[in-house]
Amino acid sequence: MKTLPGYLELIKIKELENRVQALHKMLGNCNLCPHQCSVDRLNGEKGFCRTGKNAIVSGYNAHFGEERELVGRYGSGTIFFSYCNLRCVFCQNYEISQCGEGDETTPAELARVMLALQKYGCHNINLVSPSHVVPQIVEAVYLAAKKGLNIPIVYNSGGYDLVDTLKMLEGIIDIYMPDIKFSDEFYAQKYSGVKDYFRIVKKAVQEMHRQVGDLKVDQQGIAYRGLIVRHLVLPDGLAGTEKIMEFLAREISPDTYVNIMAQYHPEHYAYKYPELSKRITGEDYRNAIEAAKKAGLKNIAK
Repeated sequence: MKTLPGYLELIKIKELENRVQALHKMLGNCNLCPHQCSVDRLNGEKGFCRTGKNAIVSGYNAHFGEERELVGRYGSGTIFFSYCNLRCVFCQNYEISQCGEGDETTPAELARVMLALQKYGCHNINLVSPSHVVPQIVEAVYLAAKKGLNIPIVYNSGGYDLVDTLKMLEGIIDIYMPDIKFSDEFYAQKYSGVKDYFRIVKKAVQEMHRQVGDLKVDQQGIAYRGLIVRHLVLPDGLAGTEKIMEFLAREISPDTYVNIMAQYHPEHYAYKYPELSKRITGEDYRNAIEAAKKAGLKNIAK
């Protein structure tokens, strides 16, 4: 029997509509993410994320490059939001995340995109870089659900999320997929332009796990609820992988699904930093996998 996503239950009790209204109001004095910009996005003011009242979408498709538990046979219905609340100097999608490539999209238009992806057969709606457009997303989910949306929602973020905002997403997001980038605050500030990254991401991931628990899959191996953590290996251990894996094993769950990613290559401004101007080595990647195993993590993606 198909497990229905949580947002359909929230619609029945009119709670999803309440969340739409509350989140929309928050755009008038935006403190949705840890930057706490306090700008009036409803009237055109823009803060760190450079996004106003409407989300900017660079594209959407049935994506087959995600984790196999998301991709299945028909792909993950991926929506790429422009801009980001991080400024990673090595971002491999910098044209989208930092240059803002894309088109302004109303919640109604975003709802139509979600329904189109479901019609394609996608197993989920995968929201890439959603942290700064939570109100617009929730309104779109509400509108789409009233017209038949019934597949899981994936929150695919850089981990720099505010716990208070995540609490507003409880019951709406079925699968959380943060990318924990650093355990060293110095490198987070230097390479991503944010303060207190690891402290904030730890609290965020704890809240995500509280809401959805460890990853759960159906009889076909398709994820329908839970936490997936991504971690991009950086050259020479700059990401502080060992501390990240210890945090996940000890403070989240030893059964946390972890995808340790080896695809780093210099992009954007990485060439300005000699330590980032090279690909990772096989040893870098093996060390990261070993760190996860040593910490006691049991569910490492292969």
